[in-house]
Amino acid sequence: MASNAAVPFWRAAGMTYITYSNICANLVRNCLKEPHKSEAINREKVHFSVAKWVDGKPQKSSNYPFIFLFC
Repeated sequence: MASNAAVPFWRAAGMTYITYSNICANLVRNCLKEPHKSEAINREKVHFSVAKWVDGKPQKSSNYPFIFLFC
């Protein structure tokens, strides 16, 4: 029989640790004063591109790089 006493509250709420961590980070960023707030918001952006590899070499992609924002 399993006990729920040792379960973290974020797990008991039905979310993953990453989701909980992103919510907390977003709250902290929103509490900052300028100019620190805009700097922190700019740091949360993640830029990457996807390339198809054939025979150990990346192929040129006609797609633009994706921009993901974590919130």
